[in-house]
Amino acid sequence: MGSHQMSNGIPKAESINQIAIFGSSHTEENSVLCKETFTVCKKLTEAGYVVVDGGGPGVMRAASLGAKAGGGKVIGVTFQAEEIMHFEGRDFLNKIDVEIKTKNYLERTLTLLKEGQVYVIFNGGTGTISEFGMAWGLAKLYFGHHKPLILYGKFWENIIKAFKDNMILRPEELEVYKIVDNPDAVLQAILDFEHELKQGQHLYVKAITDDFSV
Repeated sequence: MGSHQMSNGIPKAESINQIAIFGSSHTEENSVLCKETFTVCKKLTEAGYVVVDGGGPGVMRAASLGAKAGGGKVIGVTFQAEEIMHFEGRDFLNKIDVEIKTKNYLERTLTLLKEGQVYVIFNGGTGTISEFGMAWGLAKLYFGHHKPLILYGKFWENIIKAFKDNMILRPEELEVYKIVDNPDAVLQAILDFEHELKQGQHLYVKAITDDFSV
């Protein structure tokens, strides 16, 4: 695997360390979605990556559980909403190692995007859609310096096809993501992004939200 670092015999990209996880908060622990998230994050931390999630239930809790099962570290980016908001808030069954508290939903989203160097996006609702849209839009704006997206699940092929068929997209917008459907493919996609960095297809993975304020 060239000069890639190794952890537990699993190759790890050299310039990518923290992986942000996005997905539904409204799914049960025994659901297929949560089980897949658990397995992905277990493999990520076994390979030496740090998992970043929103500190909530559903996919976020499954991400933390998987990361801890793999012996790894979890960063949780949290926000305590007002009662009027339909927002899940902090899940204390989600055992994170480091908590970054934010003041509002927008700051939480931007902080998640800042902390992650690669984004793995699972199935979800409007919250996940908003996070996906922001991540995709920033990747297009900073193309060549962008943080890549890994879209988990075959259903993403239909969603991207709908965008292609109905929206006005530039070629680079279709180059910033990879669609995968199994945990090993997530690890391979990260290594592929690392290879693209080394080949000069990306100049570096920029901390695109460092200068943002809300």
